[in-house]
Amino acid sequence: MTDTVALSPGQATAPARGSRARARTLLNGSMLGLVPFTAYIVLFLALPTVIALVTGFVDGDGAFTLDNIAALGDPVILSTFGNSLWLSALTAAVGAVLGALFCYALIGAKPTGILRSVVDAASGVLAQFGGVMLAFAFVATIGIQGMITIFLRDTVGIDIFANGVWLYEAPGLILPYIYFQVPLMIITFLPALEGLKPQWAEANAMLGGSGAGYWRYIGAPVLLPSFVGCLLLLFANAFSSFATAAALTSQGSQIVPLQIRGALTSETVLGRENLAGALALGMIVVMVVVMALYSLLMRRAARWQR
Repeated sequence: MTDTVALSPGQATAPARGSRARARTLLNGSMLGLVPFTAYIVLFLALPTVIALVTGFVDGDGAFTLDNIAALGDPVILSTFGNSLWLSALTAAVGAVLGALFCYALIGAKPTGILRSVVDAASGVLAQFGGVMLAFAFVATIGIQGMITIFLRDTVGIDIFANGVWLYEAPGLILPYIYFQVPLMIITFLPALEGLKPQWAEANAMLGGSGAGYWRYIGAPVLLPSFVGCLLLLFANAFSSFATAAALTSQGSQIVPLQIRGALTSETVLGRENLAGALALGMIVVMVVVMALYSLLMRRAARWQR
């Protein structure tokens, strides 16, 4: 027969208190690893956002004013926002559709195979391939003296600039933007497509369902939140892009990021620096709405990926 020794409450909880103390120590140590990231977010995201918000409500002397906000109703500013919105929406829609089709074609590929490795690596690189390098690539290929332009003009007899040099205007940004939107869609949407469980297709087949019925009643409803969320992410990506447009568009400020640059650096129109803050405020409002919807959709899509 085994004797049971009753421990006092202090004796019984002492090891537990020691474990909790060690856990708190480890947690506090691991939290130190977040300090550099937190400092980066504060310095390069939170602080510029606050400065943009504040400068939109003050004049050159630091006095409170609503003139900068009222300037957002200027027809030129509204046209600039309109250009940014349709350019972002168009390139996001085209990039989302092409990227989704590409992801669908990759379903049968082995996740650890050469094809998937090449596609994953290429998508990761091309999604970040923007700015001056991308602008130069398009100028060298389809610019006025680009390789393809000269070939089409001299060999085939097609002048792609017969109606104007569209490459250096807002419509000319469509192709470069799609160039990095498609790889971004592949990176973000492919995990959702891979989250479709084989058991769902097997259950559909056992119940006599067709392939079209599977996609209509199972695949499409499950993937729709992820697809729309990725579409919004692509929209935000295009709406906030600056470097490619700045390198490719030399005349005028046809989208909002270029209008902000013009307000800050223009040598012909002075005293409009704080208008850049109001423009940034407008962009922040659009981005907050888009990213809030994106977060909501991703939370809904996560239910099917558990």
